[in-house]
Amino acid sequence: MVTVALFVRVEAKPGSEAAVEKFLKSGLPIVEGEPATVAWFGLRLGPSTFGIFDAFPNDAGRNAHLSGKVAAALMSDETAALLTGPPTLEKIDVLAAKLPGNGGG
Repeated sequence: MVTVALFVRVEAKPGSEAAVEKFLKSGLPIVEGEPATVAWFGLRLGPSTFGIFDAFPNDAGRNAHLSGKVAAALMSDETAALLTGPPTLEKIDVLAAKLPGNGGG
């Protein structure tokens, strides 16, 4: 069961779109090692707009993720050089969810 989530939005600088996409794809193996990250999605929302959506069973899991390797990499100077500005981060309360293991498939 998930009760909280995060939505992060980033905007790639012109010419950096492929590098941002590669960065997001590289995050998957890292979060696979985070037991409290129940769901994680690297997203492309538009030509230069990207995002991350992830879900957690509780605040402790979300906070652990925010202290983890993907968050650190997202806030690094190397990643900042690819973006038009800092990431926007929204903490979300999950009201209902369908996931594998709880009726999903």
